[in-house]
Amino acid sequence: MFNKIKVLLEMIKFKHTVFALPFALMGAFLAARGMPGIKVFLWVIVAMAGARTCAMGFNRIVDRRFDAANPRTSNRALPAGEVSLAESWLMVIISGAIFFFACYQLNLLALQIAPFALGLTLLYSLTKRFTWLCHVVLGVALAFSPLGGWVAVSGTFEGYPWVLSLGVLFWVTGFDTIYACLDADFDREAGLFSMPARFGRRRAFQLAVLFHVLAFVFFAATGYMATLNIFYFVGIAITGAALFYQHIVVAPGDLSRIQLSFFSLNGFIALTLFAATWLSLVTSG
Repeated sequence: MFNKIKVLLEMIKFKHTVFALPFALMGAFLAARGMPGIKVFLWVIVAMAGARTCAMGFNRIVDRRFDAANPRTSNRALPAGEVSLAESWLMVIISGAIFFFACYQLNLLALQIAPFALGLTLLYSLTKRFTWLCHVVLGVALAFSPLGGWVAVSGTFEGYPWVLSLGVLFWVTGFDTIYACLDADFDREAGLFSMPARFGRRRAFQLAVLFHVLAFVFFAATGYMATLNIFYFVGIAITGAALFYQHIVVAPGDLSRIQLSFFSLNGFIALTLFAATWLSLVTSG
């Protein structure tokens, strides 16, 4: 049983929850102007883990036919037969229920926006079938993370620095566009949509640069709107360097280091911005 759970968690790349969780905590810390209550803190973590597990499990289920046909993904647990379709659906249902229960434990507004937040992440898995704007849909879905953290603490939208969600939107859209370059040829052959499949890898990289420039601007504006101190802007400088490096180590003609770009650097960016926010709030008194 434990081995099966391990396979399921590896199938959905559970460790990559680090992409969205720091932004949810960032929203919570900004709303509390410091460390939120331990109950809220823990339920935010549970909610984010549940939402991502549900969304990624759903993604693997609905994409199983394409994953089986794609040489890059044919060894994933579901098409490889390491887990069954029923087991995958059970994981999706349980994790979705955990997400809604966590939102219920937070406050009414958190529960009310929960269907929209989770619905968008589930919709993303279907959008490659009909639009190359699928990466934007994923960005919008993850932009709910800091908003959800804010609502978890405050129970209201009032005072929320919306530029933070815009930063997350363009950051996610940018790195998902880059990652989609791995499957550009397959997507065209399979009739799937993505920016690299529609415009080519070189143009997709150019669009990703634009998205990341916008993300940097909105992340910097967040510090201004939330009246954060110099420690946050040091984090912004580090974030800018990481975004720039991401576009150096990967090129349209050389995707060999895309794992470094997609996973390591973007996880680092999320953690850096959260740490910079926390340090700024702590030192502001």
